[in-house]
Amino acid sequence: MISRLLTYFFLAGLITSCSVYKKGPQPKREFRGFWVATVVNIDWPKNPNDEIAKKKSDYLDLLDYYEELKFNAAIVQVRTAGDAFYKSDFAPWSRYLTGEEGKAPKDSSEDILTWMVQETHKRGMEFHAWLNPYRATFNLDTVSLAADHDFYQHPDWMIKYGKKYYYNPGLPEVQEHMASIITELVNNYNIDGIHYDDYFYPYTIKDEIFNDSLAYQQYQHPGQDLDDWRRGNMDSLIKKSFQATKKNKPWVQFGVSPFGVWKNKSTDPKGSDTQAGQTTYENLYADPLLWMEKGWLDYVVPQLYWSMEHNVASHKKLVDWWSENSKNTQLYIGNGPYKIENNSDEAWNSKKELPNQILYARKTKNVDGNVFFSAKSLQEKKKKHQRFLKRNFYAQDALIPIASTGASTNDYPEYISKATVGDRIRFYFKDLSIAKQWVVYKSEKSQEETILPKNIITKPFITNPEYIEIPIADLKGRKKISYTFLDKYGKESEPKTLLLN
Repeated sequence: MISRLLTYFFLAGLITSCSVYKKGPQPKREFRGFWVATVVNIDWPKNPNDEIAKKKSDYLDLLDYYEELKFNAAIVQVRTAGDAFYKSDFAPWSRYLTGEEGKAPKDSSEDILTWMVQETHKRGMEFHAWLNPYRATFNLDTVSLAADHDFYQHPDWMIKYGKKYYYNPGLPEVQEHMASIITELVNNYNIDGIHYDDYFYPYTIKDEIFNDSLAYQQYQHPGQDLDDWRRGNMDSLIKKSFQATKKNKPWVQFGVSPFGVWKNKSTDPKGSDTQAGQTTYENLYADPLLWMEKGWLDYVVPQLYWSMEHNVASHKKLVDWWSENSKNTQLYIGNGPYKIENNSDEAWNSKKELPNQILYARKTKNVDGNVFFSAKSLQEKKKKHQRFLKRNFYAQDALIPIASTGASTNDYPEYISKATVGDRIRFYFKDLSIAKQWVVYKSEKSQEETILPKNIITKPFITNPEYIEIPIADLKGRKKISYTFLDKYGKESEPKTLLLN
């Protein structure tokens, strides 16, 4: 009898513990992003000396993996340390792309970044260009730097700290330089966002001095202490970067991914219930709370790479803190799947650690999505993790959240006609360029919301000025479809029906 009761309670507990992941409604809009780290070839390319065909194949493998998981945003590092993954007037070609800094790709007839953006869009994903603003070198090997690297062009901008060189954030000309880099990227490429990571002022190194005293003496306001002056420099960079992003293409998003702890409660009652050794406010001199208040961000992605109940910095507590302290912007949570089965914190050995974090984000007010670091880390984990996430969390498509800044237009393309071309149906519209994305659904408007996400057939970005194509096989014999357009800020038009016969 006792044995039977124990068995019963075990099974009941098992069912209860699994039921929280029971497949159910998933959000229609949710940011599902992944960081593609290129510095020292963490994610891509696997080897900078690979042929271009191999590099392309590896990038497509990453995209295809996350397309299967129904992710909708790639955040790709295009500036790692004063370099560029594209032809730039402000930085040399990256060694992590070509094998030698300053050396153009072997096949320079095609712009690799243009190709990457196009392939990302084909899969219904946004492309956010990720920049490291102030890291000038990755080590002290300056001999291998290209002659047109800022280390040689502007040696007065450089500060040696630890085993790297950094741009001096206190120099106005350095801030303007970064704004020019953003303007070049936004004007030359069809990107959806500009993205800064957490490297502002460098993380504190014991017994090292970040020697910006001359700039401080020259540019400080009367009575302003060093810490406040440094934070003011970061405020200025963010404001200028936001303005540069919006100047010519106001729909392009500007986002920042700060270190996850703003301040500990022990130093500020407004801080989080954590015991972090460094904080974004006190060590990196970054104040994302102010940037949100001023309206200089479209989204913020705090890096909360700890486990749910970690004693020093609890993921759960930090999600709550950011939820309560975010405003005027979209809030996405940065997750660390790179720690799965690869960390001293044993919580990461559980298959449910990452799912618990995703579930908690979805339940928390003001949180509109997640971003995974890094792209290959989840891909390289055991298949069980992928299957679990796909079955229980990413079984359905999701649209990107509507932009928190900018005015939606309410202008959408007008349908003209359709034609069958080979194994595809081609749909012609007037003024396609005013839309960002076309969403095709199986059924018409539902009573619960505009259209349920499980009904999405496809959601390609607009890449042709005249028409959009759908493989006939994707329609599976349907006689009609419903479609909507997303404007460049993400607002969706009312659904319309098209007869296919």
